Amino acid sequence: MTTMLPQGHETPSTHLPTAPPPQLMLEGVDESVKAAREYARKFVRYHLPDAGPDHTDDVVLVVSELVTNGIRYGAEPGDFVLVVLDADDRRTRVEVHDAARRRPRRRPESVERGRGRGLFIVEALAIWGTGERPMGKYVWAEVRAK
Repeated sequence: MTTMLPQGHETPSTHLPTAPPPQLMLEGVDESVKAAREYARKFVRYHLPDAGPDHTDDVVLVVSELVTNGIRYGAEPGDFVLVVLDADDRRTRVEVHDAARRRPRRRPESVERGRGRGLFIVEALAIWGTGERPMGKYVWAEVRAK
């Protein structure tokens, strides 16, 4: 059956929400940290619409810290970092892949440099670890649902 619309009327457009992809490739530059935070916030809001603001904020902060570390310590000029997110009703998993084999480690806090707190923050909000990949490593963290 064909429905005819009166002349002068156009077919109404349908805009279905598009899910953020599970992966985001970012240039290894400081400006990418902001893009990673925005991506994480959209991802959690879409995939976990019932998640509270605390869970969303925790995931965004973990993504921010891991991407910052990936760029600072795992990327050379021209490199990229890959952010992979996965979520269910129990937890949100974050992975940040970079080209360095060097494992992350806690560093002494430096007020002058404004560094040294990243992994302490991640550890306070999530469980985390590392894994190897053919051309580098990834750091993962799981933020439990609240």
